[in-house]
Amino acid sequence: MGSMAINLQILFSGLAIGAVYALVALGFVLIIRATNVVNFAQGDFAMLGAFSMMTMLGALHLPYWLGLLLTLVVMAVFGVIFNYGVYYPLRNRSFLPVIISTLGASVFLQNSVLAVFGPQPKPLEKLLNTPGVQIGGVFLDSQYLVIMFVTAIAVAFQYFFFEHTLLGKKLQATSQDKDMARLLGIPVAWMIAITFIYSATLGGLAGVLIGPVLFVSIGMGSIIALKAFSATIIGGFGDVTGAIVGGLLLGVVESFAAAHISVPYKDAFAFLLLFVFLLFRPQGIFGEKISEKA
Repeated sequence: MGSMAINLQILFSGLAIGAVYALVALGFVLIIRATNVVNFAQGDFAMLGAFSMMTMLGALHLPYWLGLLLTLVVMAVFGVIFNYGVYYPLRNRSFLPVIISTLGASVFLQNSVLAVFGPQPKPLEKLLNTPGVQIGGVFLDSQYLVIMFVTAIAVAFQYFFFEHTLLGKKLQATSQDKDMARLLGIPVAWMIAITFIYSATLGGLAGVLIGPVLFVSIGMGSIIALKAFSATIIGGFGDVTGAIVGGLLLGVVESFAAAHISVPYKDAFAFLLLFVFLLFRPQGIFGEKISEKA
């Protein structure tokens, strides 16, 4: 029974961390689908969200709900700036200059935050003051419960938004075929801008959720981005469901590897999982095989 409780505890922790990877992976997927470009600054959206929330609570002493709301507004505005400053000027070029520009933006953001906040990792306040609840032999940490609850709400909202609203259907049409969407009168540039806004907000939310667990630091975005990008490949490159499942799977594998094999090498096991998928199922869990063109 003790062993069962320990494994349930590890599974719970893994699902919570994986939920954060899934949120950031969703941001990756949405931008990939809308622009055919990988945004390597996606993890830095999480870092910015965490630092913004820390400022709202620490420097401005705002209530938690107001700090969170303003952080999401800040991230939405940043999404607009990122779209028009990083992606839009290079939109008609090949994907490589855009990818390089997102990498440059990532370096710029990390150094800007370093200059303002310094290199020292900082704590972030939890939403709930209680440490958590004990159910049988399993302790459910309050922040992990918040992470899983908010992620479930975000995924449900995304499903409803894309499947049952006109704007969501326009965004889907843009992601599937920009030229056809343009012919149908859909303002493609606006749709891509909205995708960046939504993606930045998701990233910022992920940063706020994981901040109390990891501490808020300059490098947190890079770590999360690598895991989230791995999750998109494991789940199926460009697949929304795959991003969620890939993120959760990666979190669980990482947690079990840390508990049963080695804590310092837990990241290595996450990337070993990625390597196995690239070797035996490169299209990912939900990806379809694409035949090579002659």
